[in-house]
Amino acid sequence: MELSPKKLRPPGVRSVGWALVQAARLHRARTGDRLAKLGFFAGQEQVVQALAAVGTMTMGDLATLLRVRPPTASKTVTRLAALGIVERRAESGDGRVVRVQLTEAGLAKAAAIERIQEEVEAELLDRLDKTDRRRLRKLLRKAARGLADAAGASGQDTDAEIEAEDEAEGLAT
Repeated sequence: MELSPKKLRPPGVRSVGWALVQAARLHRARTGDRLAKLGFFAGQEQVVQALAAVGTMTMGDLATLLRVRPPTASKTVTRLAALGIVERRAESGDGRVVRVQLTEAGLAKAAAIERIQEEVEAELLDRLDKTDRRRLRKLLRKAARGLADAAGASGQDTDAEIEAEDEAEGLAT
């Protein structure tokens, strides 16, 4: 007796996760191509953006914000410091505490990174109307919060925070 092979479907036909990974991969590639022209590797732009938004941060706070291990943050900061993008300073009262901030060159790169991200965001959302964009953003944030909760991670936005941001940006329904 011969068994008929199960009809195979492409992996992403019904999987939200698969579609999300494919979209994220394409988004990362589009962003990565443009970042390479600025001399950045993937992930380095996140450090620059965090510092541009917050200003001076400790290495520990930076690692926490980016949700990476401290050695990962340290390695990235070391590379960016070698490029003249960031500078590190030991805290005057406690040399074990290192604060990181952008240099003038880093601030210029932050502006260029923002333009790149706006371009890629426009490509990503090109086929979505305002309602779909708002809905997608909200759903992705809720999905991320669900995964973070399952992993025991904290710091995810609440529904009220998401709604408040949507209202502030004129995205509320």
